[in-house]
Amino acid sequence: MLNHLVIAPVLLPLLAGIGLLLLRPLPIGWRRVLSILAVLAQVGLALLLFTRVADGGIFTYALGDWPAPYGIVLVADRLAAGMLLITALLALFALLYAARGTDLEGRHFHVLFQLQLFGLNGAFLTGDLFNLFVFFEILLLASYGLLLHGGGAARTRAGLHFVVINLAGSTLFLFAVGTLYGVLGTLNMADLARRMAQVGPAELGLVQAAGLLLFGVFALKAALVPLYLWLPAAYAGTSAPVAALFAVMTKVGVYSILRLDTLIFGGLAGDSAHLLGDWLLPLALITLALGMAGVVASTGLRRQTAYLVIASVGTLLTAAGLGTAGGLAAGLYYLPHTTFAAGALFLLTDGIAYRRGELTDRFQPDGAMSHPRLLGTLFFITAVLIAGLPPLSGFLAKFLILRAALPHPDLAWVMAVVLVTSLLAVIALARSGSILFYRARVVAAPAGERLLPELAPTTALLLLCLGLAVWAGPVHEFTLNTAEQLYQPQRYIDAVLDREMKP
Repeated sequence: MLNHLVIAPVLLPLLAGIGLLLLRPLPIGWRRVLSILAVLAQVGLALLLFTRVADGGIFTYALGDWPAPYGIVLVADRLAAGMLLITALLALFALLYAARGTDLEGRHFHVLFQLQLFGLNGAFLTGDLFNLFVFFEILLLASYGLLLHGGGAARTRAGLHFVVINLAGSTLFLFAVGTLYGVLGTLNMADLARRMAQVGPAELGLVQAAGLLLFGVFALKAALVPLYLWLPAAYAGTSAPVAALFAVMTKVGVYSILRLDTLIFGGLAGDSAHLLGDWLLPLALITLALGMAGVVASTGLRRQTAYLVIASVGTLLTAAGLGTAGGLAAGLYYLPHTTFAAGALFLLTDGIAYRRGELTDRFQPDGAMSHPRLLGTLFFITAVLIAGLPPLSGFLAKFLILRAALPHPDLAWVMAVVLVTSLLAVIALARSGSILFYRARVVAAPAGERLLPELAPTTALLLLCLGLAVWAGPVHEFTLNTAEQLYQPQRYIDAVLDREMKP
């Protein structure tokens, strides 16, 4: 029965999306309720699966009862379950915000939202590279529809760039998958990890080239340098709840890089072990630096938040690039923090832009605004979280990353980039807050304004970040156990492959 729980987070959003499509003639209120109930159920499923894997168990589900590596398999370990929970919580509050009226700006919002969750959950649970490609394509189709929801020239232009670049990445993904299958005869990730050590000298270069090509594809999804230029316009141009949900999209790329680095090309891969070791840390530090440069240079809060997402990817992969369980654990602690904080800032920015009228989110002083003190307080809390100031979760995460970097030979570079970019974040966000709120002229709230439903999702995401600080000990213990599990790929291989069925 427990193994059937593994497929439930994939089936539920798929069935919800199909159901919402068939029920489109219903009033929007009913469709909102059904969509929210579906996401609430996904939160419950993610929590249940999370508690089941917390003791280190790895659960698998073989579709059609075909044993791995011959059939499709879904795998739930600590990392996958954690990503499911983060995604479901973020999606719930983004959807609650969208139910205020954003979902009326175009067609099929709730259907696309559920299909986006179907793609995300499938990507986190799949144990097969080809099915990872399939779920990436589902993500691309659904995210393209959500990105364009509401229309407009800016969204169409950003959406075109988004889809063209990602289609190019999908093509390269197929090249890499085809090469690996041609050489190794399998695409099951556990089986790939098992066979990697058996690759002969004649095929070693081809396999490593395919691995680096996969890394390039995942780097594109994660918005790693130099493949990040598509993100600022796409995230800044779409609606607030979609941008908030997209805060977890780059984490799909990060997740895939972690699987590639710790499983397929992990410590058991023979001559190909730690293939990404020389690439990951330098690219992550450059991404962090350039992302923060974009934060400082931004002329509007939406684009600044988009660049903060890029900088967060650099921070995450800097932690992973340290190559230790302590570093990866610090990055995994930072992951939910930055996802929730970025989602909250996207939602908060929408309310700020709406109240400033023609100035919208542009960094121009003397704008008129209702409730500037309340909005300014929420912005201040979010800025403290994102900049990494004590005593909240952003500070704890960066402290853990720097502590893990102490024995690393590139400690000076890690310290310099992380500390300087943190200072730049403080300066940039302080400037943004002072321009937006310090000289804001207080005006009466528009008639019929409902402030509580608007700010409740933002506040809830900030409270989740606060919970990461309050329960930092148990959360860090879980992330440390997760990192240690990732650095022991044999456990994953044994859980997925039936030893008696292997050739």
